[in-house]
Amino acid sequence: MSDFSLFRFIPIWRRHFLAWKKYWLSSLMFSTFEPLVYMVGFGYGMGALVPELGGMTYVAFIASGSLAFGAQNGATFEGMYSAFSRMFIQRTWDAIINAPMSLFDVMMSEWTIAATKAVLSSVTFIAALLVLGISREWTLIWVVPVALLIGLAFAALALIMTAVAKGYEFFSYWFSLGVLPMAMISGVFFPVEQLPKWLQFIGDCLPLKHGVELIRPLVQGKLPSDVLLHVGVLALYALGGFAIATHLIRKRFAN
Repeated sequence: MSDFSLFRFIPIWRRHFLAWKKYWLSSLMFSTFEPLVYMVGFGYGMGALVPELGGMTYVAFIASGSLAFGAQNGATFEGMYSAFSRMFIQRTWDAIINAPMSLFDVMMSEWTIAATKAVLSSVTFIAALLVLGISREWTLIWVVPVALLIGLAFAALALIMTAVAKGYEFFSYWFSLGVLPMAMISGVFFPVEQLPKWLQFIGDCLPLKHGVELIRPLVQGKLPSDVLLHVGVLALYALGGFAIATHLIRKRFAN
């Protein structure tokens, strides 16, 4: 069967989603709790000292950054820990490939279920913003497709890590050397203009920065500028990362 039957992965995605429904609450808490803590702790704590930043309250500023960070978290955890478990520990991938499915179908399902988790994490976070009264703008609706694009980008990067990982401990490298530094220079917690020019340049090349640039105006009730640039960078990471991850997984299964 051809590897390029793009919609054949949907039953696998549905299988993963039905399995996730059994532990959905703990899953959403795991992916959204950390950014929510950052938002509440820094937002209300530092917000008393920094009442306004970038034309918005500090709590709204950090909430918008944390929203993008939460979408990244949802996709990253699913694309690494859950995908690795299905590939290496549970051997779910082997069982699926022995059915009339291909490795490409498996990768498509992992990529899209991780992006789905990013969307669900963002919806949970938006609900928190509404309840706390931080933002109740109609433009929050557009955060959902942005979260999907962020999810696809970071799911692809996570699958690259899964493709080369020998065990769960390997993922700590990505969090320590990738995710955390990226959050520091992508405008999640403070304006990137505060950084040295060379760090600003690195931040401009990273997907999280472009996700933040799309979400922050939406939290304010505004439409973002340079939409094509931000969407283009995220799409490049998503498609390019997925292609690299698929290639690496094929090599791993061939050995």
